[in-house]
Amino acid sequence: MSSQFFAGLDIGTSSVKGVVAQVKDGRLLPRLFLKEISSGVRKGAIVDLVEASPSVVRVVSEIRRFSKSAADNLYVGIGTSEIKSQVSKGIVAVSRADNEINQEDKDRVIRASQAVNISANRTIIHSDVREYMVDGVGDISDPVGLSGTRLEAVSLIIDAFSAHFKSLVKAVELSGGEIRNTILTPLAASRAVLTKRQKELGVAMLDIGGGTTGLAVYDEGKLIGAAKFPAGSDNISKDIGIGLKVPVSVGDEIKLKYGSAISKSVGAKESIDMASLYPEGKGQVSRRFVCEIIESRLAEILEFANNEIKAMNRSGSLAGGVVLAGGGSKLPGISELSRQELKLTSQLALPDSSFWDPQSVEINSSFDDPEYAVCLGLVVQAMNDEGIARSSFSPLSAAKKWLKYLQP
Repeated sequence: MSSQFFAGLDIGTSSVKGVVAQVKDGRLLPRLFLKEISSGVRKGAIVDLVEASPSVVRVVSEIRRFSKSAADNLYVGIGTSEIKSQVSKGIVAVSRADNEINQEDKDRVIRASQAVNISANRTIIHSDVREYMVDGVGDISDPVGLSGTRLEAVSLIIDAFSAHFKSLVKAVELSGGEIRNTILTPLAASRAVLTKRQKELGVAMLDIGGGTTGLAVYDEGKLIGAAKFPAGSDNISKDIGIGLKVPVSVGDEIKLKYGSAISKSVGAKESIDMASLYPEGKGQVSRRFVCEIIESRLAEILEFANNEIKAMNRSGSLAGGVVLAGGGSKLPGISELSRQELKLTSQLALPDSSFWDPQSVEINSSFDDPEYAVCLGLVVQAMNDEGIARSSFSPLSAAKKWLKYLQP
């Protein structure tokens, strides 16, 4: 990609978002933030291309109007909840007579560790080398130059339902855009928000979107695992609608205006005037009751995260705590509820400032909005990929730098 402009596209259940950024002096300048109401998307997957296309077309058209090269090299988030992950190991014999491990050995063991069998209706969307082992000794980040007879690699493989992946690609193509790369949404959000220090300490990224919640867990600088849950902030709006017997759109408005993740923080006598919200509304509704509905659904989402963290053997051991992103993370009190439910320190996502031009960030109010974390992470990934391409002058150099970057 020769242009200095990069674009990230996040096609979600409730909205389609896009960000265009420009590289200047090694830093990113956010230039354009886009958001359209989404349709034809359920649980993070496109289920109706005809319905989904108009909003995607509008966002991609705006990106193209700003930068044709960015629209022709889009970085797109994969938001479907239908993902699976597995850990795979590969083993090869060191090829040189003197037993020194070279780049070819490293390439071979990576291929061996990522040669997994998956169902015909699944597509691998992410593969990451966790560690290398030389003659049984592990926790090696780069084995090249070491000596041994046996080289092993442990990789994390993530796959998705092929039909969902193909629908995503098709929707972007129909909009006139072209995809350069795709990234699972919680991993993209991690690119934007998590620092190297947090990943070393151990941290969980929890991306609460409209129809799904994504989780990515890092420890000792490595991606330990990722998961998606088919519920998000839209489910809260539906719960309120059902609980109050009002339209979901009214439930969403109530959530945004009066919602809190901690119901006890709301006065027992506080009420909501329903007539002020929609023509058919009558009487008063307890605000605490509404917040109890919100807290219940959020507790379910946090329970999902807790169970996944336990399954990764990281319960109570993530010193970096939990970082909350996505539109659902904007509910007041959510950090406190997260601390209560997960027994970990919790904080709202803020983009890692080391990637961004400080002056341009200060004048852009959308930059710190956690619902743009995925898009920001996508453009960070684009910049990193472009930096690798510019500094690679030989196939061997390119391979070394790309494989080094794959280490979380």
